[in-house]
Amino acid sequence: MAQFHMIAGAPTPVAPFSHAVEADGWVFITGQMPTWPDDDARPLPEGVEAQTRRVMDNLVLVLAGVGLDLSHVVQARVYLTDFKGDYPAMNAVYASYFPNERRPARTCVGVTGLARDALVEIDLVARRPG
Repeated sequence: MAQFHMIAGAPTPVAPFSHAVEADGWVFITGQMPTWPDDDARPLPEGVEAQTRRVMDNLVLVLAGVGLDLSHVVQARVYLTDFKGDYPAMNAVYASYFPNERRPARTCVGVTGLARDALVEIDLVARRPG
């Protein structure tokens, strides 16, 4: 049976979805935007580096809300609106959140647009121990 999680203190969803859904020990974290958890109306951070940091920090909040952290992440998907221009900078920030020996599998794609005109969105799949 699936559990649907809305995490107190995490950013307000930009559409009708749960922050995370858990089934059989697998935890699927909805793609996070570079929005601020304490003020949804606040402008997005400037630039892909700051937006990637905000997205990763939002993902950490959601993971913590279900009792997990980045060490439980097994897969990530990254969406960029300017793949060629923003890939190196996004990658540098993203990599700083995972140790070299424990990087999840990952897909990164270029897209034509994201909600709120964000430059980056990232979703995760994590596995609960045991």
